[in-house]
Amino acid sequence: MDFLHLDASAAKGVAASLKQLLADYQIFYSNLRGLHWNIKGHGFFVLHAKFEELYDDVSEKADELAERILMLGEVPENRFSEYLRSARLKEVSGISCSDEAVKLVLESYGHLIGEERKLLAQASEAGDEGTAALMSDYLREQEKLVWMLVASSECGCEKK
Repeated sequence: MDFLHLDASAAKGVAASLKQLLADYQIFYSNLRGLHWNIKGHGFFVLHAKFEELYDDVSEKADELAERILMLGEVPENRFSEYLRSARLKEVSGISCSDEAVKLVLESYGHLIGEERKLLAQASEAGDEGTAALMSDYLREQEKLVWMLVASSECGCEKK
């Protein structure tokens, strides 16, 4: 940590939070794959492609989180059994309805956004600008994505 000019104890705490977030991302990735494979009905073409886009993005973010953990001097977990044990997001299966799928995605992003906000504050407190910037970037992207998912699931036909 000398070369990074970070307090080792604070960096260890940030890395622990990143490990928790990584576990959630890995479960979310698996859930998105299932949604991509199993979606049916109205909106199939749009959602099938969107879920693929999302799981590709989540996979990239999982890699970034693992690399950040390594930069902070810790070792990221790679066993799915450990992700299942420690993740706060839970595995799902059997979802093929578009409304249910979008609801699950929105709830998952809601959880991730909450965790990323906590991590942003923790990293800022630790003077860890690298992790804070990463979380800030994720939040900016995900807030826009949530807005778009909510907008796409609203009819907009209500009379005002």
